Amino acid sequence: MTALTVRLRAWQHRALSAWQAASSRDFLAVATPGAGKTTFALACALTSLAEAPHRRVVVVTPTRHLRRQWAEAAARLGLRLEPDWSPRRDGRLPRDAHGAVLTYQQAAATPVALSRATVGALAIVDEVHHAGQDRSWGDGLRVALERAHRRLALSGTPFRSDDHAIPFVRYEGAEAQPDFSYGYADALADGGVVRPVRFPRLDGRMEWRDATGTRWAATFNDPIARQQANQRLRTALSPDGEWLPRVLAAADQRLRAVRREHPGAAGLVIAADVDHAHRCAELLRVECGQHAEVAVSDDPQASARIAAFAEGEAPWLVAVRMVSEGVDIPRLRVGVYATATTTELFFRQAVGRLVRALPGLGEQPAWLFVPDDPRLRAHAEQIAQERRHTLGDTADAAVVADEAAAAGEGGTPTEAADAAVDLAHGVADDGQLSLFAPLSAVALGDPDESAPTTGPRGAASNGSPAGSGADPGAASHARAERAAAADAAGGTTEVQLAAPPPLEGAVAGGGAGAAGAARSPAAHKRRLRTANTERVRAIVARSGMGHAAVNRELNRQARITTVAEATEAQLQRRLEVAEAWLDRL
Repeated sequence: MTALTVRLRAWQHRALSAWQAASSRDFLAVATPGAGKTTFALACALTSLAEAPHRRVVVVTPTRHLRRQWAEAAARLGLRLEPDWSPRRDGRLPRDAHGAVLTYQQAAATPVALSRATVGALAIVDEVHHAGQDRSWGDGLRVALERAHRRLALSGTPFRSDDHAIPFVRYEGAEAQPDFSYGYADALADGGVVRPVRFPRLDGRMEWRDATGTRWAATFNDPIARQQANQRLRTALSPDGEWLPRVLAAADQRLRAVRREHPGAAGLVIAADVDHAHRCAELLRVECGQHAEVAVSDDPQASARIAAFAEGEAPWLVAVRMVSEGVDIPRLRVGVYATATTTELFFRQAVGRLVRALPGLGEQPAWLFVPDDPRLRAHAEQIAQERRHTLGDTADAAVVADEAAAAGEGGTPTEAADAAVDLAHGVADDGQLSLFAPLSAVALGDPDESAPTTGPRGAASNGSPAGSGADPGAASHARAERAAAADAAGGTTEVQLAAPPPLEGAVAGGGAGAAGAARSPAAHKRRLRTANTERVRAIVARSGMGHAAVNRELNRQARITTVAEATEAQLQRRLEVAEAWLDRL
């Protein structure tokens, strides 16, 4: 079998050895966002295929966007994972792929069909904490992966805001036990793996009217009940107030300073909802003179927008739920937390979008501008601490619902959670709109950049240059030397793994290396399907036949059952048959 050279970080190499040595069917790997869980998991997949070349690999992810990201990462290693596959009754996987990538929602919708496809397979469950006991995703996943050969669960934030057990996770007493753990503090100490994050905070004086019509006024430092605290935060984030434009302007100023040394650096605004995202983009245009790309979950082009943004040099991206766990945009250096979601899980996920270090930049801190809400302040101060999921940590319904709504695309909260979400967003019990309305949000001062900064082993660095908010260009020669040493410490090791086995029906030209990365097999199949669809339309227009009849005849001549199940070679043959048909018309 052909050897393949894969570059692994030290922690990935240790984790791969632990995976290979483990005798258990289930393996939980916990690694901080930005550390490279995908590369580690794909290395595990290569070793699994080396043991059994006919074994299949099935990856389950939280979002549609991550399906393509996983497929593209796999293609760089010569591993073909089909991101556009859907489980069917017979559970057949494409013959020209080593496996497939699908979402939790797909697994929950067709668990029995998926279970047929995963018999004897390696199952990789990305961000497994999304699947909890007695929830649709968790129940579907248990059925779908029941007969898998091994199950590799991945998580960067292995805890939930409820007491539901996470599938395929081992508990001792009530505490989840990872089989391998690599925390944010570990990654900071290694250097060159993740960035330190600073949390500039801005206070304000907010005025609002609640659901009963009562007027309130409070700063973030005023102690008030949780319901009023939620309303205070939503008031601060209103695009019609002064607070949000002030924060966006400060964040843009920071990004401009960073781009002087890192020209491709970018900023991310995490918005509350679709309308809020477009209003934030408009504020960036009007207040800062900056164009912002907008990616929201109900936009069919959102994944393409994110991919283009990741590869481009545009300064700002405004997103709702789309840029969450696993989305890889290493050039993000500045963020604005402009959502009213206050759970620790979602906050950590937001921080995770900024921590991916780029090689060759030396010290490269990131900034996440946050409201000075006490809950977010506590998350920022504790971000470097590790926490395992403990059963019995039951939050109230509003917090659970808040997290379910923010957890990612396609999530389906329970009816009780839906009701809690509605109440949190201003819908009264009787279904009538409440009287809640933001009245004003006045910023008090400028964002405080002297707040504690994440550092090695989670230490705060209040008075040091790393925590002072100074521009990156002000680093001393000694700090530059330390940064270079950190880059070296976070270096990689070349590991020889078996290349993926050859596939029936695969068209030559894809695979590992630069050429394979440039020509993604999944992207090529999408282009072939699109071309086939266009030829069918043209034949229908010229011949007067119906779409169904044309498709049946093309499938018969190309000797395929359906376009969805066709290999690259079959799609190419079908396209040639269609073009020959058109030439005769």
